[in-house]
Amino acid sequence: MINKISNGKPGPGRPKGSPNKTTAAAKDAIAQAAAELGGTNRLVSWAKEDPKNERAFWTIVYPKLLPLQVSGGMDLNLTGLEWRIVEVNR
Repeated sequence: MINKISNGKPGPGRPKGSPNKTTAAAKDAIAQAAAELGGTNRLVSWAKEDPKNERAFWTIVYPKLLPLQVSGGMDLNLTGLEWRIVEVNR
């Protein structure tokens, strides 16, 4: 049930940007487990154990640290480009 204020509209809820308590608790639990499993040194050892592990680190783990959106002052002029749809036979 949604709590409503006297005008019938939903209340303001959680302030924008404030962390979800469940998400914060889950992140804390994962961080604690990682520390108890050996932390940084263990992660490095795992990545070095097998080339597949290192690939997983660079393609799955590390990208999670990168920003989802890249912004900058570049002004790209895309006029005059030709766009083609290419079908690849499998």
